[in-house]
Amino acid sequence: MSVPAPVEIRLHTLSRLLEVSFDDGARFELPAEYLRVHSPSAEVQGHGPGEGVLVTGKQRVGIRAIEPVGHYAVRLVFDDGHDTGLYTWKYLHELGEQQEARWRSYQQRVRDAGVVRQDG
Repeated sequence: MSVPAPVEIRLHTLSRLLEVSFDDGARFELPAEYLRVHSPSAEVQGHGPGEGVLVTGKQRVGIRAIEPVGHYAVRLVFDDGHDTGLYTWKYLHELGEQQEARWRSYQQRVRDAGVVRQDG
């Protein structure tokens, strides 16, 4: 099974959305906060199963830059200084396909941790 490749990546700075269209016809609008809290970096994911960190307080985070990495990924540079972790095409596609479920799960983890979300 081949990995879908992006045909267009567009950053919407004011709405803090990354719009990604793939060659399989899928198109996703991924909020910067969602991408930040699901960063593939070791800082967020850990180095092994169960080592992930719950990232909170990123409601207003934006993306400053999108840096291509070869023909397989991008590095997102967030305005909070986070710039590690490579968002492969496969991972971006998965984040798009699973956005609703992953976001619900994240919100539940935030509630379970007793963190009060400051939207805005």
